[in-house]
Amino acid sequence: MIRPEKMLPETPDLATQIWPEIVAAAEQAVAQEPKLTGLLDDVILSRNKLSTAICVRLARKLSRRDMGRDDLEPLIRSLLRSNPLVVDCMAADLRAVLERDAACHSALEPLMFFKGFHALATYRLAHILWQQERYVMALLFQSVGSEVFGVDIHPAAQIGCGIMLDHGTSFVVGETAIIENNVSMLHEVTLGGTGKEKGGARHPIVRSGVLIGAGAKVLGRVEIGECAKVAASSVVLDNVRPHTTVAGVPAVEVGTSGEDSPALCMQQRLSPQP
Repeated sequence: MIRPEKMLPETPDLATQIWPEIVAAAEQAVAQEPKLTGLLDDVILSRNKLSTAICVRLARKLSRRDMGRDDLEPLIRSLLRSNPLVVDCMAADLRAVLERDAACHSALEPLMFFKGFHALATYRLAHILWQQERYVMALLFQSVGSEVFGVDIHPAAQIGCGIMLDHGTSFVVGETAIIENNVSMLHEVTLGGTGKEKGGARHPIVRSGVLIGAGAKVLGRVEIGECAKVAASSVVLDNVRPHTTVAGVPAVEVGTSGEDSPALCMQQRLSPQP
């Protein structure tokens, strides 16, 4: 089992720190695109903190006939109010996208438009519900999140803070998977099992600083060591040593990961530059 302190935000109260940046970006966006005034006012400019903005944005995204916005907003608000560290985790995810995605220019962009962030935030709500033994509601959040974002993360999975899920499409995480802080993963990554056995730890452990390339499949209770790198489209069936790069089907070690933290620099070469 992962140590609880490994899953905590590295910068407490990051949500308060990042909020003025988001408001300033929203004001600039309204000046440039007046037709977005209603949306940005509803989500950001009429709000006073990040947790409320996230609540409104997710409620707008996830509302369905079987659970509308009027029901979702109070539920999400109560979950975030009682779990302030989760809000800081979400803020760390926003910061991760801003710092690692060259196409992102402000924290406003992932908050409003990036489904990788939306899917992670939805998972974090489902995980709270799972911990409260509200299993059916947690599975509803998982199901709707899968429909809306094309991302399927089991509510029981354990995911740390500062996660960048780039693009997000077809990203899958199994029930007993563990992802530590400051990990970057691209679209079509699967952290899955290898059979139909129930119970027990049967999904991967991904340590901090890891970068997993697009389309990679990590299967079974294997451990991806700290600051390792998994090349795109690889199939990982065995443990990966820290600070190494693996590639292929099945994946084999092809060198060192090069950087101190591949997740932060997003360099996807198989070996360090000469």
